[in-house]
Amino acid sequence: MEFESDSHLDSFVIERVNRRRGGKNDNVNDNLNENLNVNDNVNLNDNLNDNVNLDEKDDGITFSIDERFENDNVNDNLDDNEDENEVDEFEPDDYRAHYGIDEPYDPKLDLRDFVMPNTDILEDWDQKNVKVTKEELIANKDRIVETLRDYGIEITEISAQPGPTVTLYKIKPARGVRISKIQGLENDIALSLAALGIRIIAPIPGESNIGIEVPNAKPQIVAMKTMLESDAFRNAKMELPIAFGKTISNDVLVADLAKMPHLLMAGATGTGKSVGLNAVLASLLYKKHPSELKLVLVDPKKVEFSLYSALERHYLAKMPDEDEAVITDTKKVVRTLNSLCIEMDSRYDLLKLAGVRKITEYNDKFIHRHLNPEHGHRYLPYIVVIIDEFGDLIMTAGKEVELPIARIAQLARAVGIHLIIATQRPTTNIITGTIKANFPARAAFRVTSGIDSKTILDTGGAQQLIGRGDMLISLAGKDMIRLQCALIDTPEIERLVHVIGDQRGYSDSNIFMLPEYLDENDEPTKDFDPKQKDEFFNDAARLVVASQFGSTSLLQRKLQLGYNRAGRIIDQLEAAGIVGPYKGSKARDVLIKDEVELEELLRNL
Repeated sequence: MEFESDSHLDSFVIERVNRRRGGKNDNVNDNLNENLNVNDNVNLNDNLNDNVNLDEKDDGITFSIDERFENDNVNDNLDDNEDENEVDEFEPDDYRAHYGIDEPYDPKLDLRDFVMPNTDILEDWDQKNVKVTKEELIANKDRIVETLRDYGIEITEISAQPGPTVTLYKIKPARGVRISKIQGLENDIALSLAALGIRIIAPIPGESNIGIEVPNAKPQIVAMKTMLESDAFRNAKMELPIAFGKTISNDVLVADLAKMPHLLMAGATGTGKSVGLNAVLASLLYKKHPSELKLVLVDPKKVEFSLYSALERHYLAKMPDEDEAVITDTKKVVRTLNSLCIEMDSRYDLLKLAGVRKITEYNDKFIHRHLNPEHGHRYLPYIVVIIDEFGDLIMTAGKEVELPIARIAQLARAVGIHLIIATQRPTTNIITGTIKANFPARAAFRVTSGIDSKTILDTGGAQQLIGRGDMLISLAGKDMIRLQCALIDTPEIERLVHVIGDQRGYSDSNIFMLPEYLDENDEPTKDFDPKQKDEFFNDAARLVVASQFGSTSLLQRKLQLGYNRAGRIIDQLEAAGIVGPYKGSKARDVLIKDEVELEELLRNL
């Protein structure tokens, strides 16, 4: 069948098209027509640009719109077709069972059938968004230029960079114009645009321009699904990648929590702080296997993290003898933080024995069988501690909470323990100098005053945000970035938690437990009651004396016991005089040195 078209195409091109399609000419005309339509769109865009130049009233001022804004409008339909062909990369790894010491250790083997969640369960909010129009961009540009001219300020260039929530107008002032003069017109520009949240960046870091951020008439929603499906997140070579949201230039911001290494978040009520914490949790749950990550969730309000309690057998770390994995009681928060300090010291002891400096080097040695588990070595998962309403904890517990947090923040980076603290009261008595010094990464949602903004970010600007996820983030060693935080709604969190929680989790003997912490009020009784003696008491006593190593984890491994039961047996051995008192991260001393003496003691009990 002969190829026919109204376009003037060379016969050689037609022949190559037919040959590539295997001799089938069906739909070729349709494809060519689509190409012609795209060309028509390009011509239309050229015409629009010509119209923009015609509409400009300001002689000598060049106005341009970011090219990505043009490409987004042209390629909307193409993006829809590409989505159908996307391959989901969150498929489970092909686990390989191994039982010999010659094979590398696989920490995922205990949950080898665990399937990472799919992004199909999340909402695609992008389809409901209304994009900013060229008419709005041109109107705002004209008002900015007129306002500056009213005060005798001339500019030579102005360009628009539309973002999901705000548009950045970059202006180049004429020679001899003082930057401070433009900075002083912030309120006047806001008045002329009748907009909330005008922010002037003078100058833009690394550029010879001044930036004016103007909120869009209809802000867009940044979907968490879009963040997780982006190449920046999928291909991130990071230990703990977090997809925060989209910047003004519509780029996906992905940061590594392991490099931060701790994050301080603040914002007034209703500005999106809790949604930001959920975005952090969703990013980690979509990227890390339960064997690689453990979460410690502190929720004084008792309702923010309650949905995540279903992840107890997969991702949550808990204290011994605690029924709830999500911590809501202030007294339990203090015990948990001190327990994390014990875990931190224990990990540093393991790193010292292994001759390494950080957790990645240690785990690499352990995976390649260079460390002996019989000497106490184990695979170390990352521990992320997320504390909501930190201000309430400081008011109720004070120094009891601040001291262990400061110690963890100062030392725990190398052993894989990271803190995320959120508060709605960023005052100096809540965020003290000790806390700020050890939290180089800061994220601020809208706050009520410039003083609060300076407390959290060390500079103003957060009081000029518009709320609803609009945020400023300052990562260690980088310039401050304004972005729209990704949205993950409560129904999406419920579906995500159910997908993970309905799968097989760790058993009682393998669930991750934090070390036991006893303060002065929690000393166990020293009186031994033979009637309360556990049936494994004699076996545990013989095991401890034979190994001369008294610890709860030893009884768990050798006798296949849960942590709570093994802890009670250790207390009974202490009351019977077989092991010594609790020594923190170190094993208890064994007071009985030989089996003959032990057997005589057991007969007399």
